Amino acid sequence: MIIPHQQLPADTLHALADEFVSREGTDYGENEMSQQSKVRQVIMQLERGEAFILYSELHESCTIISKQEMQQRGDSAHHEA
Repeated sequence: MIIPHQQLPADTLHALADEFVSREGTDYGENEMSQQSKVRQVIMQLERGEAFILYSELHESCTIISKQEMQQRGDSAHHEA
């Protein structure tokens, strides 16, 4: 199930993005970015609709996925149980 980022309090959204960045170890290119910069970048992707917050009822957890990953998953991401 997709959770609209606008429905989360700012501190919760920030904590989710921070946890995602820490866990994913995403590659940001040649230039090293601070954790805070990476978190801001993830939040901006959510705001632009380039990423989504996905809640898994099965695992009772949230994660952030890219629009591209969402498209690769197809409709199953919308109906995950």
